[in-house]
Amino acid sequence: MPPFKDDQIIIIAPGSETTVAQLGLPESFTPARLRVRSRMFAAEKEGEFEPYKIRRKQDKPTAANGPPKDDAQEDAKPAEDDEEIVWEEDRVSEEGAIWPIQEGRIVDWPCFFALLTHVYNTLNPPFHTAILLITQPAWTPREHEKLTQFIFEKFKTPAFGLMDAALATTWAYGVHTATVVDVGKDKVDITAVSEFIPHTQGRVISLAGCGGEAFTQRLLSKLKSKGLNRDMCEQLKRSPICELLPPGTPLPGSGDAPTSNVITNPAAAASTGAVGSGPAAAATIGNVPRGPGMDTEVGEDAGIEENEGVLDVASIVAGGKMTEYLAKKEKEKQEKANAKKKGVAAPQANKPVKLPNSRLEKATFLYEDHALLDTLKNMNLNTQDMADAKTALDEGPSRKAHENGENGEPTSAIELNGTGESGSTTKRTGSIRREIEVGIERFMADSDGTVEKIADAVHRAISSIDEVGKRSDLWDQLIVCGNGSKLRGFKETLLQTIQTKYLVSPSSATIFTSEIPSNISTPTGTGANTPQPQLGPHGGSQVNPLLLAATTAQTQHLMPHGGNALIPGMSQNTHSSHGQTPTSIKFVKPPEYFPEWKDVGFDESAFLGAQVAAKVIFVVDQGQSKGYMTRVDWNEQGPQGIHDYSL
Repeated sequence: MPPFKDDQIIIIAPGSETTVAQLGLPESFTPARLRVRSRMFAAEKEGEFEPYKIRRKQDKPTAANGPPKDDAQEDAKPAEDDEEIVWEEDRVSEEGAIWPIQEGRIVDWPCFFALLTHVYNTLNPPFHTAILLITQPAWTPREHEKLTQFIFEKFKTPAFGLMDAALATTWAYGVHTATVVDVGKDKVDITAVSEFIPHTQGRVISLAGCGGEAFTQRLLSKLKSKGLNRDMCEQLKRSPICELLPPGTPLPGSGDAPTSNVITNPAAAASTGAVGSGPAAAATIGNVPRGPGMDTEVGEDAGIEENEGVLDVASIVAGGKMTEYLAKKEKEKQEKANAKKKGVAAPQANKPVKLPNSRLEKATFLYEDHALLDTLKNMNLNTQDMADAKTALDEGPSRKAHENGENGEPTSAIELNGTGESGSTTKRTGSIRREIEVGIERFMADSDGTVEKIADAVHRAISSIDEVGKRSDLWDQLIVCGNGSKLRGFKETLLQTIQTKYLVSPSSATIFTSEIPSNISTPTGTGANTPQPQLGPHGGSQVNPLLLAATTAQTQHLMPHGGNALIPGMSQNTHSSHGQTPTSIKFVKPPEYFPEWKDVGFDESAFLGAQVAAKVIFVVDQGQSKGYMTRVDWNEQGPQGIHDYSL
C-alpha cells in the first residue's frame, strides 16, 4: 500500500463533553483545530440527528418589554401566518440535546455515529484519508468491532486504527512507563502503562463521581442558596478565582488567619481600612472606602445586595421590567463614577496592594448569561434594540475599561464557548457578561473528599501490578490530564494528598537499618563501623528482606534464574515488600519541544500523543508493525481483525 502523507490523516478523540478532531498533521504539532460539543439534537425525521438546535424565528417584532410568546400561542395563530415563521440554527442553546457518551461509555450508538459523521463532514477530507480514533478505557472489544465496521462501511476509508487514550498520553510525554490519571467530566480513568503496554489488571475505569462535574455540583451545593445555578457554578469553576488550596491551608477570614491581619491601629482601620500604621499597612486596605454613606463598607446600606443573592436578570427582563432595571443600573454606574471622581486626587502611595486570591474573602468573576441572551432573542427585538440592550446589560472587561479607565477581569477567566466550536474561547460574539461576587465557597469544590478518592484509586491501580520492580517507576512518573483537571490547584493538591497518605521518606535510611541483623557491620555518623559480633552456632539470624532487595536490585541479571545470592534456593519474588510503599512520588515533566502546547497546557495530551503516533504508524512505519488496519485486511478478516491492529 502506498504510504500516506501528512495531510491525509484524520485524528478524532471523542469525549463526554467535547470531541476534538483534526485533518492533517502540521509540521509542528498543535492543539486540535476542530472542537465540537459531544451532543446532537433529534431531527424532524425519526432516527436522524442535527448538530444544532432548530428554533423558530418570527419576522414581526413584539413589544420591547413584553413577555415572549410560547409555542402554544404560536400554534394558535391562523394558518395564513405560517409563511412568516422562519427557522434558524441556535448554536448556543442545548435544550433537548442528546449526549451519546456518558462517564466515558457510549450509551446511544445512533447518536454517536451521527456525531462522528458530523465531525467527518465538517473536516471534509479527500478520498484517500486514513483515520485514527482515540478510544476510552470503558469501550469493550465488541464496541471496537462495531466502530471498525461503521468507519469502513460509512466513510470508505483506506486505513483505520484505534489507540488507547492512556497509551496516547505516554506518547505525548515521551515516556514508556507512567501512571496516567485522566480526569473527565463525570469520571476518572487511572491506567498503569509499563513499556508502552497498558495494564488491564487493576485498571480503574470510569471512577464515578470524581470528574469535573463533581466539583461543579459541590460548588452548586454551597452557592445555591445565594442564587447561583449550575451554569454559573460551572463558569466559576473555570475562572481564576476558584481554586483548591493545599491541604492544611486556612480559608480567608477563618480563625487560623495570619496574625498580620490583627488590627493595631483602630483609628486607621475605621477610616482607611488599614490594620496598622506605616507603608506596610497599605497592603491591607480594601478597594471600597470605609465610613458612613453609599458604596462603603460601613454604613446603613452595606450588605443589602449581598443578602439578596444573585439577581435573575433574565426573569426581570422577561417580566417586562427591563426599562426599570436598566435605569437602576445606569444610576448605580453614575454614582460609582461620581465617587471615583472624588478620589482622583488621592496620592498613589495609598493605592492598595493587590492580595493573592487565596487571601481574599470575596472575589468577582465574569459570567456569560446564556439565559438572558435567550430571553432577548425570544423577545424578537430589531437589530438596533438588541444591540442597545446588550450594551446596557453587558458588564464585560471592554465596557468596564471604557467607563472606568481600568483593566477588568481577563477574558481568559471564562473559557466557555457557547458553541463549543473551533475558534477563540475568550471572545464570543453577542455574549452578555455579568459580574458575580462569591465568598470563600469558591475554595470548597473538594469539600466532599473527591481528590482523596482519586488518590486512593491511584494507589490501588499501582499496587495491582504484578511486576513489583515496576511500581517505583510508576510512582515516579505520574501524569494528570483531562479537561476535568483544569481546576486551579487540582494537580498540586492531588500530589500532596498522595504524598501525605502513601509516601515513606527514605531520608533517614531507617527503612533498611532498622531490622539489620546484629552480625552485619553498619556505618555510624563518624564514619566508623559498629563492632561485628561473632556468628552464632547456626550462622546468624535471618537476612532482612528490605536490605536484600536494596543490595541486589541492580545485580539481578548476574544471579542464576530463580536463585538468591545470600539464600540459596529462595526466589527473588519472596522479597517484594520494598515495592509496596513508595519512597518517591512525582509528576512527569511536560515535553519542551511543542511550543504551541505550552500556551494551552497539556490537559488534552492524548490528542498530542495521537499526532505523534499517527506520524509514526501511517507515515514513517507505513504499516509494517500493524499499527492500523487496511481495507484489504478488512475485506479478509472483517471487524474482528481490528484486535490485531489496535495500539
